[in-house]
Amino acid sequence: MIDPWLVALDIDGTLMREDGVVSVEVIAEVQRVRDAGHEVMLATGRSVSMTLSVLEKFQLTPQYVVCCNGAITLGRDIDAPGGYSRVAVDAFDPSEVLATIRETLGDVSYAVEDEEGFYRYTGSFPESALGISSEQVAFEELGAHLATRVVVISPEHQIEDFLSIVEKMGLHKVTYNVGWTAWLDIAPDGVNKATALERVREWLDIPRSRVIAVGDGRNDIDMLRWASVEGRGVAMGQAPDEVLAVANEVTLSDLDDGIAELFRTF
Repeated sequence: MIDPWLVALDIDGTLMREDGVVSVEVIAEVQRVRDAGHEVMLATGRSVSMTLSVLEKFQLTPQYVVCCNGAITLGRDIDAPGGYSRVAVDAFDPSEVLATIRETLGDVSYAVEDEEGFYRYTGSFPESALGISSEQVAFEELGAHLATRVVVISPEHQIEDFLSIVEKMGLHKVTYNVGWTAWLDIAPDGVNKATALERVREWLDIPRSRVIAVGDGRNDIDMLRWASVEGRGVAMGQAPDEVLAVANEVTLSDLDDGIAELFRTF
């Protein structure tokens, strides 16, 4: 019997290339680590519906899955659709933060995801961005339901400008992350991938010293910092400087199958 590690993997830009391609080498190495007896799970900003398909692709059935940047944690449930049900949900009233952002950015594109993974949105979003359940509504209707996530897209802003703008908003009541483009993800106060993974780690009774987390985006910063304290926080090679700064290891980029390279020595 081995001492199992908790292996938490981001999806986009980590397991999967940014263009959606999944390397056969990466799949093989992930499954090898799984077969060795380690708890290989996903920790993603994706919604539930967009995460379950990735589990299928990699043939993973972990005990827990972290979605929506930590706002939703799924637990294995063979009687539930997709084999998982919600075991922890953190939600917030999005109305104040929506008003604050609109006052600064104006009529950009907004979306609010509820506890069931349903999106209500204004403006326009990439076809694959909001999952399979969504409805376009008036801006005033966005704040009518508790949210696990607020998403803002402002394509006319450069990423540096967007970072500066959201810093000045003083969004102290929520946790926010800015993606590769002018994409802002807002979660409930104090909720992120790290908080959800610490809860999972405690449930599984795995020591902090046997935790490895891998990611590439700004929404992975808390997760990598958490893993690096006693375990392994691994940044993908293409990650921005602020992500690289909190990791205690760096692997190759997603285009160079960084996950496969990392796991060959695991």
